[in-house]
Amino acid sequence: MFEQTFKNIDDVLWKEAGCTTELDYTEQTSWMLFLKYLDDLEHERAMEAELLGKPYTHIINPEHRWSRWAAPKINGKFDHDAALT
Repeated sequence: MFEQTFKNIDDVLWKEAGCTTELDYTEQTSWMLFLKYLDDLEHERAMEAELLGKPYTHIINPEHRWSRWAAPKINGKFDHDAALT
């Protein structure tokens, strides 16, 4: 599953101007994975704080969160029109 996901990412990034080898887009792939990880971590910590009745302050502003720009949803379903590429 992960192998196919990374292959799909590689296929998209390979088509970008200026990419001639995998090393050209390794940094971008790593950055995207980090942003997704950070969004998941913040979501988990916010849920934990809510269950404990404690406040939680997000590190990233709402407009810059992964779930807002990379995977936006409308009524719980992925919004292809609003997702940024």
